[in-house]
Amino acid sequence: MTQSLDAERCYRAVASRDARFDGWFFTAVATTGIYCRPSCPARTPLARNVSFFSTAAAAQSAGYRACRRCRPDAVPGSPEWDVRADVVARAMRLIGDGEVERSGVPGLAARLGYSERQLHRLLVAELGVGPLALARAQRAQTARVLLETTGLPVADVAFAAGFASIRQFNDTVREVFATTPTGLRRTAPRTPSGTPGELVLRLAARAPYAVDEVLHFLGAHAVPGLEEWDGTTFSRVLDLPHGPAVVRLSPAAGAPGVTARLRLTELRDLGVAVARCRRLLDLDADPAAVDDVLGADPALSALVATAPGRRVPASPDAAELAVRAVLGQQVSVAGARTLTARLLTAAGTPLPEPVGTLTHAFPRAAALAEADLTAVGLTGARRGTVHALAAAVADGAVPLDAGADRDEATGALRAVPGIGPWTAALVALRGLADPDVWLPGDLALRRSLVQLGSSDSDAATRWRPWRSYAVMHLWALAVPDLFPHRPPSLPERSAS
Repeated sequence: MTQSLDAERCYRAVASRDARFDGWFFTAVATTGIYCRPSCPARTPLARNVSFFSTAAAAQSAGYRACRRCRPDAVPGSPEWDVRADVVARAMRLIGDGEVERSGVPGLAARLGYSERQLHRLLVAELGVGPLALARAQRAQTARVLLETTGLPVADVAFAAGFASIRQFNDTVREVFATTPTGLRRTAPRTPSGTPGELVLRLAARAPYAVDEVLHFLGAHAVPGLEEWDGTTFSRVLDLPHGPAVVRLSPAAGAPGVTARLRLTELRDLGVAVARCRRLLDLDADPAAVDDVLGADPALSALVATAPGRRVPASPDAAELAVRAVLGQQVSVAGARTLTARLLTAAGTPLPEPVGTLTHAFPRAAALAEADLTAVGLTGARRGTVHALAAAVADGAVPLDAGADRDEATGALRAVPGIGPWTAALVALRGLADPDVWLPGDLALRRSLVQLGSSDSDAATRWRPWRSYAVMHLWALAVPDLFPHRPPSLPERSAS
């Protein structure tokens, strides 16, 4: 059992089938040899027969196979890896983003500034398994999705999921799911049908989750050519390691979640695409923990009650968000969209062929650093900031990958001429998905704080560790057009 887990607390969650803990930990049952999510509908096992693991990989390495009834590999991810800033959490974010598949364990360790041996020791000490086992569990999950949602030959699925050989693929599927790949495909649940060349999958979320609000917020910021919003579905181009992809995101029927329809250049990018969509939609958040803190504050209680489980829509790429934040300085949302669309035309990567109104992937940092932006309509100083930022991201001076140290990244951003505290904080909030960010000097937040009788300096510490979510509630009060659910009317009050 993973050392950091409280067995008594975990067992209470299992006995009550509490879905809020799905993804936080996994329950392994010695008498059946399977591991489940806490909310599994099967009969509750006796306490003496269960062990608890913080990752599916640890349960698999201990010899347990995934339950076919509750499908524990399809739960939301643990919110712990987004909340924490230590090296284990940063490693988990990078593994989820496919770093082991791209550059192996040496590349993962190098990104984190550790030796392979040090990193392995840290992960095993806390999670019970090393980076290879964690990446293997992710490959198994990708393989299951492909088997269930496509008609690809099994051999193609194996290599698309990242396995080095058919034998390795077959052995892993047997160990994890206790069946063969063809057997897993035969017993797959029915999935929504998509157009040819399109993968359709469901992205799970913890309740409550107001998917319409998240998609509306993203749609209000949609950049023509890169993103599209039709009032129900938000679509965008993703710049993935092996080529651009297009994803269409819409509310899922039934349980909380989102239906994602993906067109990939290469199937081996599926795991990365899913991880980035989950970050974009803030699907792995723990709404109960956030609402417990914010809802207990008299100033925010009415806002939280109106929009329980409110999320922080992010970006699939922090470097993209950083550039967009610079373009959005001191202009309206509409103005920022216009400038970003011009930059996209000037420096973006055209798709092989348009997909509806989507035409370009956002320019990568190295290309943007050398691009001619004179036609975008920026001042010379702002143009210089974009070039300096792109060059700093390209050479690693500003680390903005999934495993970046958030404090280090924020400090490096502020060292770029033209980037101040507000812009750096916005990148941390919506680019690096830091759940505890305050935006200093934000005018919309100040307007809301006046209504609440609070102050900027007070709020900067008042709602820790969930200040990013407090920002969203206050934005909803000040800029209701960005949110489909209008907050309650509050009387004007003096900040003094």
